[in-house]
Amino acid sequence: MENKQKIINDMQEVVYQMKLDDIEENPDSEFEFFTCSSCAKDMPLAGSIQYSKYRLCNDCVLMYELALKLNKVKNIDEFIEKTEDSRLQTMCDFIKQESLKENN
Repeated sequence: MENKQKIINDMQEVVYQMKLDDIEENPDSEFEFFTCSSCAKDMPLAGSIQYSKYRLCNDCVLMYELALKLNKVKNIDEFIEKTEDSRLQTMCDFIKQESLKENN
């Protein structure tokens, strides 16, 4: 268990540093957004990574890399499949919010 916590802490540091490096290299990346293939949220380009046909936000990069390291998934396709419920929830929430805006 202690080893698992160390893996998580180390990975958090690495992924956070990637985001800082991206911002240092291209300050605009913090304000350029894309829709994450995993969580379906509009997220900053800074710290994101393209895995084959999927681009993951910094938060999802952390989740994916941890899932790989802890043998929860074998590849990006499996990770995307496992995160489908959270994507659908995000989309439903967005639709509800848009509907509320239109009705007010």
